[in-house]
Amino acid sequence: MVQSLSRYFRYSNPLFDFTVDGELSADPGFFRLGPDVICYGRSSKGLLSDNPDQQLYDVSDHVRLDNGRVVLSFDPEEIIGNLRSERYAAHCAQYASSRGLIRDAYYLVRPLLPLAVRKYLQRIYLRGWENIPFPKWPVDRTVDRLFQELAILALKSTGLESIPFIWFWPDGANACAIMTHDVEGAPGKRFCSQLMDLDGSFGIPASFQIVPEKRYSVEPEFLEEIRRRGFEVNVQDLNHDGNLFRDKAEFERRVKKINNYSREYQAAGFRSAILYRNQEWFDLLGFEYDMSVPNVAHLDAQRGGCCTMMPYFIGELVELPVTTTQDHSLFNVLGDYSMTLWNQQAELILKQHGLMHFMVHPDYILGERAQSTYRSLLRSLARWRREQGVWVALPRDVNRWWRQRDRMVLTQKGENWSVEALSLVIYRPRPDRVEKAGLA
Repeated sequence: MVQSLSRYFRYSNPLFDFTVDGELSADPGFFRLGPDVICYGRSSKGLLSDNPDQQLYDVSDHVRLDNGRVVLSFDPEEIIGNLRSERYAAHCAQYASSRGLIRDAYYLVRPLLPLAVRKYLQRIYLRGWENIPFPKWPVDRTVDRLFQELAILALKSTGLESIPFIWFWPDGANACAIMTHDVEGAPGKRFCSQLMDLDGSFGIPASFQIVPEKRYSVEPEFLEEIRRRGFEVNVQDLNHDGNLFRDKAEFERRVKKINNYSREYQAAGFRSAILYRNQEWFDLLGFEYDMSVPNVAHLDAQRGGCCTMMPYFIGELVELPVTTTQDHSLFNVLGDYSMTLWNQQAELILKQHGLMHFMVHPDYILGERAQSTYRSLLRSLARWRREQGVWVALPRDVNRWWRQRDRMVLTQKGENWSVEALSLVIYRPRPDRVEKAGLA
């Protein structure tokens, strides 16, 4: 049984049986399951590619349904783990955008560079982003598509037409949205009170990620004001120098201090500076949840992406992926002050009932032009909540819900299903999805 499939859907407990046909290849690579799902991992069939922009082998023809079993040429758990954890990025040259000495030199002189110079250098650094084929811009849902394909196969293998599962969000919400604010410098800190006024005027809750050291002073009164006004305090990195994940020994030294700040700030969530990350080390973080992994990271200093628009577990840590383009990339890299991209991403996520995770820095919306765009975003969030049933919540509440949902069990009494009075839906695969998988 694919354990992550059960955790994703939280369905009742049929004995779905997945098995691998043949011996898996020694080395991983890219291949395809149908037209929509790019996989990275080992397979017992076909040729594997080093890069996703090559002609990828489609393993759909090797899928078989055999006496209640789903026979595959790959291990779904391995593929899902590789995508969520971005292991494909570590083995593919086109994602290696850190560039060692260049990056170190940049962060050494960054505090001395005017904003205009930083923007120019960042555009040069990120050139060619629009040509990266995978993850798919502007929102990638490869993992979610893979789960859906596996569910279709499982249902067909058992002869079931549908199966009850626990809905993704509480009270039947259509989707979820969170607003997060990373406070990078003293100007942003000074703007926080005004930003809380702005968020509050639209009734939008938000979290503020605070850099504990070097960037600005962090007074208890400042943190208390955030909490008192109904917002959330989280920890952002240690000193925002871009080096948290550069070396394992240095990470272990810094993470002890970071975990101490989590207790001092009463913070359940963490975000790394500039979204630098190594998910293999996240088990050392003393937090309930993390917010450092982009869905698709074409415009971020560290490329890759977790390829899902849903929260997921990294060990005991809940990951709330950043599923929309952050304001810095929108304003300073793309030079776009419209709502076009955010609306496009929101529409894609809403359609699939996912998590809309917005990341807006108080430091980057000090000007009236950026504030006008941000007001439009807040207005849209309020409208989506009102008209489309979006649950707009604090990150800590989404974390709590995802943990609570993970412990829920569906129970059947006669013909009725119950799950502590929470929303219950029936999953029915669309016929066109079955045909695309080559299973009609």
